[in-house]
Amino acid sequence: MATSAAIDTYDARRREAASRRAVRIWLYVVLVVLFALFIVGGATRLTDSGLSITEWKPIHGVIPPLSEAEWQEEFDLYRQIPQYQQINKGMSLDEFKSIFWWEWAHRLIARLVGVVMALPLVFFWFTGRLESQLKPRLLGLFALGGFQGFIGWWMVASGLSERVSVSQYRLAVHLTLACIIFAAVMWVARGLAPHSEGPASSGTRRLAGAMALLVLFQIYLGALVAGLDAGMAYNTWPLMDGSLVPGDLFVQQPWWINLFENPKTVQFAHRLGAYLVLAVAVLHAVAAWRADPGTTHARRAVLLLLMIVAQAALGITALLLVVPFGWALLHHAFAIMVLGFAVAHWRGTVGEYPRPMPRGA
Repeated sequence: MATSAAIDTYDARRREAASRRAVRIWLYVVLVVLFALFIVGGATRLTDSGLSITEWKPIHGVIPPLSEAEWQEEFDLYRQIPQYQQINKGMSLDEFKSIFWWEWAHRLIARLVGVVMALPLVFFWFTGRLESQLKPRLLGLFALGGFQGFIGWWMVASGLSERVSVSQYRLAVHLTLACIIFAAVMWVARGLAPHSEGPASSGTRRLAGAMALLVLFQIYLGALVAGLDAGMAYNTWPLMDGSLVPGDLFVQQPWWINLFENPKTVQFAHRLGAYLVLAVAVLHAVAAWRADPGTTHARRAVLLLLMIVAQAALGITALLLVVPFGWALLHHAFAIMVLGFAVAHWRGTVGEYPRPMPRGA
């Protein structure tokens, strides 16, 4: 009887391990689609394509214009907004198509994220493959994804009536929420993965968490830079406008509005943020090797430091070259990769979920 009960317990845990593996693979697929969304979204911003579709049609918008008359209808809508009238007046229909396709692809991938999230969630839920602790987390992720769709249109709407581009405030909110969703999916997926070691020391865990939050905040600052095209000026490093600390950082009133609306101040804040992230990454790598020597926690901390150094180099290169499309998009994409790794590293320092699975399952 005891042997039979032990076999039943082992079989149950093997089934649970298989379910965890299936759910983890699904979440990694979600991460890949989200990453593609980030890439196309970055390209949409860099090509100033985000306002090319002036209506929000969640269902019908999947189908692009299929005839010359439909293309002309979309173009006529675009010609009514300030961006066309003040910046792109005289644009040809073919030129319009080139920016339309970026925004259409961005919205299509966003819809694909919803499908890739929803259908497997329903399947795993009703086939009993989800542990009780996962259900509210996954529902929360799905709800955040739906809210992000609203935020995306809220951002686009800011550039349709009075502005020639979207609000940098709304752009930053949109990108930051997207990063939070990406980070949350990574956290849940990494928690389902086998852990070769137990939790890291408390200091390593705290610094790993600080790193993930700092990278997220630095991306928020980068979104403000992108929203103001602040990277197109002051294209020197390490000096900025001829000095380490440039003047005229707080010329607008009230003073704090410079942090969001003064391109010089916004770029300088992004630079300071990069220095802070790098300094904390060095501290984290050194502290992890001292507190958890020879462990995967310490090795991941060093790898994270190297990734941040590479990201800083990409940012400096893009700045010095006056933000060319390729370098800017690479800087954007690698920022998301750094965030994903920072979150996975943080989750790894916490240790696995209760009831660890048999090794090799």
